[in-house]
Amino acid sequence: MPIPGLIDPVPVPRAPAVGDDPRTDLVGLSREAIRAALEEAGLDARQAKLRAKQLWHQIYNRGATGFEAMSDIAKPQRAWFAERFRIGRPDVVVQQVSTDGTRKWLLKAGDGHDFEMVFIPDADRGTLCVSSQVGCTLNCRFCHTGTMRLVRNLTAGEIVGQVMLARDALGEWPSQPEGRMLSNIVMMGMGEPLYNFDNVRDALKIVMDGDGLGLSRRRITLSTSGVVPMMAKAGEEIGVNLAVSLHAVTKEVRDEIVPLNRKYGIEELLEACAAYPGANNARRITFEYVMLKDKNDSDEDARELVRLIRKYKLPAKVNLIPFNPWPGAPYECSTDERVERFSDIIFEAGISAPIRRPRGRDIMAACGQLKSAAEKKSRAELDRLAEEKLAALPAV
Repeated sequence: MPIPGLIDPVPVPRAPAVGDDPRTDLVGLSREAIRAALEEAGLDARQAKLRAKQLWHQIYNRGATGFEAMSDIAKPQRAWFAERFRIGRPDVVVQQVSTDGTRKWLLKAGDGHDFEMVFIPDADRGTLCVSSQVGCTLNCRFCHTGTMRLVRNLTAGEIVGQVMLARDALGEWPSQPEGRMLSNIVMMGMGEPLYNFDNVRDALKIVMDGDGLGLSRRRITLSTSGVVPMMAKAGEEIGVNLAVSLHAVTKEVRDEIVPLNRKYGIEELLEACAAYPGANNARRITFEYVMLKDKNDSDEDARELVRLIRKYKLPAKVNLIPFNPWPGAPYECSTDERVERFSDIIFEAGISAPIRRPRGRDIMAACGQLKSAAEKKSRAELDRLAEEKLAALPAV
C-alpha cells in the first residue's frame, strides 16, 4: 500500500477533508454548530434549536448512522435532512484481530487518506487508542508512525468518528455509563494531539458530554511528546489525564530518540508537567518510557528518572513499555531481566512503575507500531526527516 500523500509536514490548520459527498457531516459538530447548520439550510430559529437537540441525542446517544430510523422526527423532515446532511463514519478498509483479542482498524477518510485505531480489551476495562493525524508531525525514532510524513490533521468529526465506529463494532448503543466494553480512551494513536489542538479539544468535548457519548474525563488520557507551549492550554481547555512520552533522561539520548527534545528540552518539559492544571496524587501524570537495549535502560537511567521526578515534585507514575519492533527499526528491546530491574529501582523509590504487557504485536497494533503503510528507512533518511520536521515546527 503506498504512503498516502507525501506533502509539506508543517502542522498548521488545513482545509477540511473533501470527499465525493457534498452533504454536511454532522459528526464532530457541537450543538450550536448543528443548530447553525440547520438554520443555514432553511429552518427557522425555533425549529433549528429543537431539531439540533433531537439530532444530537440520536447521533451521540443512540448511535444513529442515518435519518430514516429517527422516530421522533416526522418522515418528510427525515427526508429533508437526508438530502442536506449525513452522519459520517470513517470507512473500514481492513479490520484485524490479534490472538490476544486486540483489534486494529485501518480506516479511510473521505478524501482517501488512511489512518488507524486500536481497541485493547482487558478484564476490567477496554481502551480505544485514537489517532489525531494522518501520519505524524514528529519523528520519534523508536516509533513506526514517526517514519511517516504528516499528511494532514484529522477533523473533529474524524476523531469522534473513531469512537463511534468502535461503539458500532462492539454493539454499545445506546450510550450507557456502566457495563460497556469501551471504557477508556487514549489519544495515543497516529499523530501528535497537541499539534492538532482545536480538533482534538472539540472532539473530546463531544466524547465527554453527559448527554452524548458520556465518557468521564478521568477515563481519557492525552499523550504528548512534549509540545510544551500547549500543555497548560490542554489542561485548562480539555482537562483530561496527561501522558508524556519521555523515553530518556539525558539530553543526548532524548535528542536522538525524541527529536522534539531539541526544541523543548527535558527540564522545560518537566516544568510544564509540574504546572499542568489538575495534576495531583489522584490524577498522576504518566511518563511513558520505551525500553531500548543499551540505550536508555541502565540502572543509572532509572535512578536519574527518580531524581527528576523528585526534583520537580511530580505526582507521577512511569509506564515501562518493552520496545515493539517494526520493519527496519534501529533498536532492540531490552531484556526481560533488564526491564524488571529498571522497574524495581523506581518502585523502591516509592514511584509506581508497571511494565506494560505488549498487546497486538502479531498485527502491528502495539505501542509505536501504527502506520498505514510499511517501509524501511535508513538511519540517514530518519535523521534527514527529523531535521525537516523540526525546522517546520512553528513556535506555538
